[in-house]
Amino acid sequence: MSDAPEGAGDGGGELAAFLPYQLSVASNAVSSLIAERYRKRFGLKIAEWRVMAVLGDAEAAGGSLTQRDLTAATLMDKVAVNRAVKVLEERGLVARAPNPGDGRSHLLVLTGEGRGIHGEVMPLARATEADLLAGFAPQEEAQLRRLLAALRERATALGERLREGPGQG
Repeated sequence: MSDAPEGAGDGGGELAAFLPYQLSVASNAVSSLIAERYRKRFGLKIAEWRVMAVLGDAEAAGGSLTQRDLTAATLMDKVAVNRAVKVLEERGLVARAPNPGDGRSHLLVLTGEGRGIHGEVMPLARATEADLLAGFAPQEEAQLRRLLAALRERATALGERLREGPGQG
């Protein structure tokens, strides 16, 4: 096996060897696989299943989320979250509830049907994860998870420094 980054020798040039590009392409490939499985089984698009997964996790932990909270939790654009929530509301999978902490916003909750689908979504997600990781040894999987967490932590720290501006931090 070559030491060159995946995609570096396939005629893709410099971009194919660029780590952010590789991460984006890998993320898109994984998301597309999951989306296709969810589309076939539940009629859900990527943004919609992410919103349902995050809402379901929040509810399981005893919490509720506003649309703003969802945007932060999913790291998706607020327009994409808004669109996904609207579709899920129209399908009767998500409902708005009064927010006792802020009368200007609503809490989003899964409906009974939404909870039923969420109960099937996560097992399908775990099965997809198992399919993706089937070729990895346990120590490789653990290393991949550690490296991704470290990379995300580093990117977050660099982003915070940028937001602080020059001469700070």
